[in-house]
Amino acid sequence: MLEQEIEEIEQTLLLEAVFLCYGYDFRNYSQATMRRRIRQFVAKNNLETIGELLPRVIREPSFFQALLFEFSVTVTEMFRDPSFYRSLRKEVIPLLRTYPFIKIWLAGCATGEEAYSIAILLQEEGMLEKSTIFATDINGDSLVKAQKGIYPLKQVRAYTENYQETGSSCSFSRYYHADQKHIIMDRALKKKITFAHHNLVSDQVFGEMHLIFCRNVMIYFNKKLQERVLNLFDQSLIRGGFLCLGNRESLRAFRLSEQYTSLDMRNKIYRKHMIHSHNHHSG
Repeated sequence: MLEQEIEEIEQTLLLEAVFLCYGYDFRNYSQATMRRRIRQFVAKNNLETIGELLPRVIREPSFFQALLFEFSVTVTEMFRDPSFYRSLRKEVIPLLRTYPFIKIWLAGCATGEEAYSIAILLQEEGMLEKSTIFATDINGDSLVKAQKGIYPLKQVRAYTENYQETGSSCSFSRYYHADQKHIIMDRALKKKITFAHHNLVSDQVFGEMHLIFCRNVMIYFNKKLQERVLNLFDQSLIRGGFLCLGNRESLRAFRLSEQYTSLDMRNKIYRKHMIHSHNHHSG
């Protein structure tokens, strides 16, 4: 057998073991992404093959937690893609203003930067008081960091530049206080965000959301899992609610797209139709 074939078998067995032992299902994640992350983990632990991970993952929960962290690591920053936030301000906020309260779900919140960015935007639009943000992730370590809202001071310049590009006239420094090494996000922002564990692969619907963000998470899923997750969002979203995906993601290839209008093609902001359209075929 070729080395590559052996590696594929080892990867299949590993993901199967993770599912059977811990209930985390990575079997429908993009195989190339998983392969890359598993290889990184193998190298980090000074092992030779993917197969060597198996007994340790099965027998040592703490070793599995480390692998899980490798799987679900996400690169994130405050106000990433400023044009997205500009569009949100222009297209979505005026329509959300009309509701007495707003429920927002941020799926795959990682270490929380995006959640705080959204809270800041709502604060500036005078809408944070009537909003609740549910920020969820599969990764417990990330959620702990997100809850603390403490970030390295060295990233502030990039965050501030992003923030200014979103078209805000305020100063970003209003929203945190700094010590020598860190910035600590403002308590008034934290108060409106509920961080919680949620697994998009296996967990249930979050009901009655006005706005759902899931940006740059589904690029790691195969088509079948993307479909499942999009249906989960659809069931969680009120009629006339908004769905925001990452710039490499799209509703276009899915049956669901018939129920949505694209408000901003480039920034992947969609609005669910007010009434159900009956013209779609079943199947």
